[in-house]
This record gives sequence, C-alpha cells and structure tokens, in this order.
Amino acid sequence: MPAISKDLVNHISITEADAGARLDNFLIKILKGVPKSHIHRIIRAGEVRLNKKRAKPTDRLNEGDMVRIPPVRTAEKQRPSEKNAAPAREFEIVYEDDAMLVINKPAGTAVHGGSGVSFGVIEQIRRARPEA
Repeated sequence: MPAISKDLVNHISITEADAGARLDNFLIKILKGVPKSHIHRIIRAGEVRLNKKRAKPTDRLNEGDMVRIPPVRTAEKQRPSEKNAAPAREFEIVYEDDAMLVINKPAGTAVHGGSGVSFGVIEQIRRARPEA
C-alpha cells in the first residue's frame, strides 16, 4: 500500500491487487479515518481524477490507472486527558449492596456525558470508585 500524504496531492498507480475495485472503496481503504461522505464529496467535486479525467464513485479501477487524490485532512481523535477527565465526586448514597448503588442525583446533573456534556454522574462515580 503506497504512503499517502494528507498535505499534498498524491498520484497513485493502481496495482494488480487493486484492479477491479470501485474507486470509492479503493479511496476508503487508502484514506483511513476519512469519512465516507467526505470521500464521496471530493469525488463529486472532481478533485479525485482517474487518468486525468473526472470519475464517478462506481468507476472500476484497472491495473496501471493513475488516481489523483487531493490533500485530505482529518481531525485527529482527541483522547481524554487528565485535564478533561471527569472530577471524582461522591453523591449521597440512598442504598448500596454488592450489585446495586442507589444515589440521590442532584437536579440538573447529567447521568452520562454526550451532546455537549463532557461527563455525568456515571463518569464521576467511576472516577471516585476505581475499584468498583
């Protein structure tokens, strides 16, 4: 598999191993981490060329074809760091045994993170009780 620069235009010659593949599937394989919708968008916009001509996502590749791939940048996945991690917090415990924990959750506190909320009760309890 050829090395792909995500900052420069790439020209890739199709090998026997990739012959017969659809253009969109080939690009999905080559451009790891790039969403399929973005790949289809750059093909439709004419940025991806097959033998110096516009191509369709369904075009089949032949051995020796030249594919022009424009610079494609992807957002790097952010890993949770200690700074962004949920703060450890204990909540008022109503009932606890080996299988269940019932807490008095304050109003307005999210149960778990998502949709703009970084963390919730679940993440805070896990942080406060790593052994549980």
